[in-house]
Order: sequence, then structure tokens, then C-alpha cells
Amino acid sequence: MARRLRSSSFFGDLSTREIHGLKVSKAFNICDFSSDPGGCGNGVLSVEHHGSFTLPLSLSFCKSTKNSHLLAVSDEDGFVSIYDTRRHLPSFTSCREKTDQARITEWVAHNNAIFDLCWIKDGTQILTASGDQTVNVWNVETKKHLGTLVGHNGSVKSLCHHPSNPDLLVSGSRDGSFAIWDFRCDSNLKSSISLNTNQHTPTAFVGHAHNTPKRSQRGKIAPVSITSVLFLMDDISIASAGAADSVVKLWDTRKLKSPFFEAKPEGEPQSDKETRKHGISCLSQDKSGAYIVASCMDNRLYLYNTLQLNKGPAKVFSGSKIESFFVKSTINPEGTHILGGSSDGNAYIWRVDKPDQAAHTLKGHEGEVTAVDWCGSDVGKIATCSDDFTVRVWNVTKRNEASMLSPITVRKRITAPNLQARRLAFTSIVGPAIGVMEEDNDPPCTTREPQDQPCSPGESKSPDLRTPESARKRSFLCESEEGSPLSVLSPPPSLKRKTIRDYFASASKNEAPSSPR
Repeated sequence: MARRLRSSSFFGDLSTREIHGLKVSKAFNICDFSSDPGGCGNGVLSVEHHGSFTLPLSLSFCKSTKNSHLLAVSDEDGFVSIYDTRRHLPSFTSCREKTDQARITEWVAHNNAIFDLCWIKDGTQILTASGDQTVNVWNVETKKHLGTLVGHNGSVKSLCHHPSNPDLLVSGSRDGSFAIWDFRCDSNLKSSISLNTNQHTPTAFVGHAHNTPKRSQRGKIAPVSITSVLFLMDDISIASAGAADSVVKLWDTRKLKSPFFEAKPEGEPQSDKETRKHGISCLSQDKSGAYIVASCMDNRLYLYNTLQLNKGPAKVFSGSKIESFFVKSTINPEGTHILGGSSDGNAYIWRVDKPDQAAHTLKGHEGEVTAVDWCGSDVGKIATCSDDFTVRVWNVTKRNEASMLSPITVRKRITAPNLQARRLAFTSIVGPAIGVMEEDNDPPCTTREPQDQPCSPGESKSPDLRTPESARKRSFLCESEEGSPLSVLSPPPSLKRKTIRDYFASASKNEAPSSPR
């Protein structure tokens, strides 16, 4: 039985929290992102093979927590490259010479461009969607080809695995269809003797998912390309987007005859005569499934609340330029920030709770910024790729942690004086009260005198180790007598730490036996 990737009930989440503790996301400042100069966790990677540059088309961090530092990059030549982002990454000036130091492995996955990547099976396998109309399954460690998904009649543009079942997959194609695949169905396996691999056929297929009434000259319905598909977190729904309009269609996998809901921005034209319709380049969702973000070709990003889809977009973000369907965006797993590419050569980050605030600009690329992704375990790490043949790994710049802490959280390590110094201090404090020390009429030594000048003979040479009265911490507990139960809970500093058991043990020993009558 396949291991579930997330808890299946509220009580499972509760027990996980009690055993492993509550996971709190680390806060970060979007103004602190940096990719150049290079360093540990941030830098620039050159995408080239055998000395020739190639365009990166897709990238994805591994979704397994253990291997979330691994970054997969696919390109126009059909290569898949795996990088370790924990290593010392090169800067822009040295990326051509030093990119190999960060690359773990690479291989040719297709003889055509790879438009999308998808990690499955806890990061042990990876899926590649290609312009050759197929999806290949690969073992990441051995680079072994495990199978091919066949069924589309156009370039495969988008992939998304099931949120809790790694054997289920949905794919969207340029032929206007999306397909659902189940790797457990042996009846859909066809052995290919020539390629020595397994070929999978889809378990469900929906054609013309975003078709329009417009027909071609031959009278056939012109297919509308599927640009993005998502398996929603409810485990039974699929969201799809197309190149013809800004409508997000939701499908029930148990009844795929027609979508059960269509979400679209307010003012979306109903006919071609009104205004031009804008397609969607990308869909993304947060880890909880509360939000769906659609990157539209009208240079806006629409955020939908999955529980209130009938109300239209809950928030709208602007500032970037989306002039091609290669420009992607994604919301972070926590659902607090949105990262998006842009045709103006920059990447942008928006805060979900402040849609009216200007997006933070990440500058560095020299071409259209296309694919982007967040690191799952490190919220301060992101990756972007561009038409300038580079991949940039951004990380939050390390600050002086002491300056970022509030005065309440700043602590000092104080070393207590030794026993002899404490005795001298105690004698100097209580001596005059019990008549041990004689009164001294000589003037005390001042700090203005040289340190090598001795003090008067009658003055004590013990240092004053007491805390000043103004800085002395007040106690709100009454001082308890020695031998009482309260003295065990709050003993004086001079006594050795005791427990409640010590108190009752000493009480039983000191109790005198009652005399016989």
C-alpha cells in the first residue's frame, strides 16, 4: 500500500503536532532576497550542454522534505539537470566555469523540448512532459527510464500529481485535452519490445476541455490548448486552464462529462465581439488548498478562494508583464506570498494579505523570466529561470541575528563569582550589623586614584559584587522558612536544590515517636 503523504484526519494532525511539535513557518523579508554574488544557497547557474547554450523551460524543487534542496531544470534540448542548491553556487561572472560544481547529474530525457517537470514517489522519480506528445517516467538516482505515458496528440504542457496518492497523475496538452493516469492499473501497461519500456495509457480522457464555438474553415472545432492543470487538495477535483480565455474550470473526477463550476474574473467577455479574451498561462495552489492563483495574459494574477469561487477573484495582483504562455507564477506553500515571472526581465513577489501594495522586484536576469518555484522546506529560497540561459537561486540575505532580536529576547551569560568572593561580599554586607567589622573613618578609595595605589589599611579590600539597587530584581514571593514545603519549591540560593520527596523524607525522620500512655 502506498504511504500517504499527509494526515488523513484531524486527529492524525493533532497527534502529529503533539509528538513532533507545532511547525511554525520562518518569517522572511522579501526585500532581503539575493542571488548574486554567489554563495551557499544562492547564485547563478548556466544552462548549457557541450559548450552550447539552451533555453531553460521548467524548474522544480523536490517536494520531499529530505531532498527539498534538489532543483530539477529542464530545457529546450530535452535535458534534465539536477542541482544541489546547498553547495556554493557561482556568481554571474563565473557561472559558465563553475556550474558543474553544483550539478549532481543530467541526462537526455526526450529528443524534444521539455515543458514541465513533476517529482513523485518522495523524490525518487521524476516525470517529464515533452513536445514529442509523451510523458516519461525516470528514476532520479539511476537515470533509468521506467515508462512512457502515451495518449495525447499534441505537446504536453502541464503535469500535476495527486496530493495524497503518488500513483495518480493529471496532464494537460496542446491538443485541448487533459488525461488522468493511474500507475497501478496493470491492464493499461503495454510492453514495448523495441524500447524495452512500459507504455501507459490514460484511465480517463477529456477532449476539448476548453473548446469554443468557433470553427475552422473545414468545419471542425478548433482545439484550445490546455496550459495548466491542477489536482486540488480535496483529492477528487481537477482545475484546468486554457489559452483562449481566463476561465478556470473545475472537474469532478467521478463525473468528467462536464465541469461542475467555472471561475472567471469579473467583466470577462461573454462573446468575441465584446473585447479580446485573455488566456491563462499558469495555475498554482497553496499547501492547504485554500487558494488558487491564475496568471492571466492581461498582466494580472487572480487569487480565488476555493470556498467562495462563486464570488469571483478574492484578490487581484498586478505589476508584472505576461506576454507569453511561458511566464509562470506560483504561490508559496504557506499561502502568504506569490512569486511570478515577467516578460520585462524581472521576477516579482506579492504579499497575499496586501494586494494593493506594489510587488517587490527581483532584478538580475537579462531576458524574459519564465518558470519559478519556491523551496518547500526553506521559505527563504526560490528559483527562477530566464531566456538569458541562466537559472538564479535566490536566498534571503543573512543579517546580524542579535540586531533583529527584541530587547526582551536578548540574553547575557553571567558568570557567578566563586565561593571565596561570595563569602567576602557577604562579610562586608552583614559585618557592621553584627559588630564584626570596625567602623572606618578613613575616606574610601575613588576611581580617580591610580589602580596601583593601595587603599587605607582600615578599609576592606573585598570587591563590591552586589547588584545596584535600581537594577535589582524584586521578588514577589515571601521568603519561606527553612524546612517548610514552600522552601523546597523556592529554596534560598545558598541551599542545595531539593525535591518534595526530600521534604517528606526528612519530616518522617525528625518526627518523634508518641509516648505510650
